Amino acid sequence: MNETAAPARTAPFPWAPVGANVVFASVTRIADLAGRLGSGSVEALPRKSWATGDFVAATVLERPGVAHTVESTSGRMAEVFPRDVLVGALGSRFATLESVGDWRDVGDDLRLDSLTRAGVFGRCTSVAPQSLPQVIPLRYLGHVLEDGGKLTMSDFVLPLERRELDAPVILIIGTSMSAGKTTTAKIAVRLLTARGLRVGGVKLTGVARYADALAMRDAGTAHVVDFVDAGLPSTVCEPDVYRAALAHMVSSLAGADLDVVVGEAGASPLEPYNVDLAEEALREHIRFRILCASDPYAVVGVADAHGVVPDVVAGKATTTAAGVALCEKLSGTRALNLLDVDGQSELDLLLRRALDG
Repeated sequence: MNETAAPARTAPFPWAPVGANVVFASVTRIADLAGRLGSGSVEALPRKSWATGDFVAATVLERPGVAHTVESTSGRMAEVFPRDVLVGALGSRFATLESVGDWRDVGDDLRLDSLTRAGVFGRCTSVAPQSLPQVIPLRYLGHVLEDGGKLTMSDFVLPLERRELDAPVILIIGTSMSAGKTTTAKIAVRLLTARGLRVGGVKLTGVARYADALAMRDAGTAHVVDFVDAGLPSTVCEPDVYRAALAHMVSSLAGADLDVVVGEAGASPLEPYNVDLAEEALREHIRFRILCASDPYAVVGVADAHGVVPDVVAGKATTTAAGVALCEKLSGTRALNLLDVDGQSELDLLLRRALDG
């Protein structure tokens, strides 16, 4: 995955308020904007010229009594204060448990919000009360320009030869966000690498967050890619746009000489993140499916609505014996507590059978 230079730089940038800190959110990590803005500029553009993936600078506004942090290009968390400048990218989010918003909802007042700590910018139209500190109020300052033209995420996607994947895939999906998918992905990666396999990781769908990819890297993957590398701030987009990004991710994985791929699909298959397109494209390679559930009853709901029975149920709903029992009773599918050594041992056995059988 591409990484940029320092996560934050202190003004003076000629376009930034005097004394303001300029922080580059992790959604910008595929571009060296900190270096480019030394000679580039930030200028306000008319709304008709805005588009998904545009790099934008915005001034942080005050929300009394609330402190805000953002995920920097290194993956570390950085504090931002009123009058600081945050640089991110225009995008959309449709989160069931946190925030909902879109850059298309920005009005004449040019008020924006950072819909995620990774710096996906849009106007927040709905937010869960507990997630309000994560939504940073902003005012549009301008687009990041170079040689008179705006810079977008797609400008920094590495060109790759189109390749087809030949490695088997362990696919992890969820009944919702925050269901335990990334934790499960890390455990699967560790089990597979312990066998001496060269493991790849991919965050197939969701909204930008560098921490998920870094977690898989730290767990032992030899190669990690996500949709940000393919130029998307989130996978709430048109199907053709997502298919092009998915082809880029697949080509990246196919060129890394992998034995197996652990793929995490953010959100659930029933939300507008194009999980169904990812599954369709990878279907012939999928050897094992893990459904991470936030609630035992959601297992049945997703399985029935989505039409795919998982090989194993895991996640938050299986962290107690009662949860495991109820998941199995309702779904008829084996459920495992992967925070438990016995659960990990059984998953290891099931993955061996799926890959070797």
